[in-house]
Amino acid sequence: MRKIFKQLFLALALTTLSANAAVTGDVNGDGSVNISDVNFIINLILEGEYGTQADLNHDGTVNISDLNTIIGIILGDVPQEEEPARLVGGDISMLTKYEAHYKMARERYNISNVGYYDNSGTRIDELISWLKGQGWNAARVRLFVNPENASHEHMEQGVIQNLDTVKVLGRRIKEAGMKFMLDFHYSDTWADPASQYTPAAWASLDDDALVQQVYEYTRDCLRALKEAGATPDYIQTGNEISYGMLWGPVGTPKDQLIQCFSNSSEANWARFARLLTAAGNACREECPDAKIILHTERVPRPSTLQGFYNYMKNHDVDYDIIGLSYYPYYHGLLNVLNTALRTLQASYPDKDVMIVETGYSYEYDMGGSVDCSSTWPISQQGQRQFTIDLINKLKEFDNVKGLFWWFPEANEYGLGGSNWSTLHVNANWYNAGLWNHKSGRALPALSELKNFVE
Repeated sequence: MRKIFKQLFLALALTTLSANAAVTGDVNGDGSVNISDVNFIINLILEGEYGTQADLNHDGTVNISDLNTIIGIILGDVPQEEEPARLVGGDISMLTKYEAHYKMARERYNISNVGYYDNSGTRIDELISWLKGQGWNAARVRLFVNPENASHEHMEQGVIQNLDTVKVLGRRIKEAGMKFMLDFHYSDTWADPASQYTPAAWASLDDDALVQQVYEYTRDCLRALKEAGATPDYIQTGNEISYGMLWGPVGTPKDQLIQCFSNSSEANWARFARLLTAAGNACREECPDAKIILHTERVPRPSTLQGFYNYMKNHDVDYDIIGLSYYPYYHGLLNVLNTALRTLQASYPDKDVMIVETGYSYEYDMGGSVDCSSTWPISQQGQRQFTIDLINKLKEFDNVKGLFWWFPEANEYGLGGSNWSTLHVNANWYNAGLWNHKSGRALPALSELKNFVE
């Protein structure tokens, strides 16, 4: 114990160096490494509590070695954790629900052949750690304001992620040593180009009050995640916001930006920029090391993409990364993506780009507006070839830093039969995931994703 307090006094003398400390020592989540983090660990040791965020040397316990690590960080003896050159992973927002239903199937219905399996048929007990072993270094989770207000149909499609859900998944992602991307939807239900409606609890707010609400909500969510050991590394302030966000009822002034490049007024863009700025301010204050992403999906319309980010620049909206959705069956073949990426690279050389959503079916057509089946057959090997071709294309661009598969964890294996109504997770199977619904086995495309970072 005398050694502990000796280290404490040493840390007190060195707090002026904390501005240069590495984020990996920020065990109390205040954005810096200083004496408060030393005190935090001392309290854990004295009280016999366990906190994974304070287990800096990853030995499974919190003890004097972790305290020594913080001292080393303050002194500059421990190098700052390097940012990965590229991120690869997926949006795994439904994982906890699948896991809960697998558990129910085994315990209540005595169904043993249920869950996630690797491509050889061995069951995977801890999916996130397994994905890390497959080369993933990041994962994404969405967050709705009050998903209990969503329609039953949308809930069955996957609108269930409240703050408690995200705390659990975010912490597991961080504990696995992966980067965590948080996707704010700023809605009670799906937010996409055709639907960006204001949460019910915020619907009566005027614009000034709504801007303040966005700031406070973003701030409070980030604080809660930090306290839970789930500090985001990347934050989307809105989901597919090509045509704005937080719309009001149709026909009102808040029903804005739906026609943003034809009849939208400058006032609408100014309002939109205020909302994004409020969200961004909360991110910078609470998670100063996190990167902010503005997520759009107008890949087939590069001039629209360019116009959107020009408006962001003209209104001084603060962000780091351009995030894109790219689904070939909606957006077109890789030549279309290539044109969009070339446009962004030339127009915004200071901004990195990430594909934050992608996917391709391994069985059954997804029903999009573009038939890609002659290029990539609707099959397991067709899905694999799409993944290979996409990665090869993205590697042509030095500014493309991330690739995330959407809903890879979709896997209804073992959840059907006579117990379908109780056990099913998704009302309509999503056949562009990375597990086979019929066998529970990982699909060949999954093993290709690591090549984006290698």
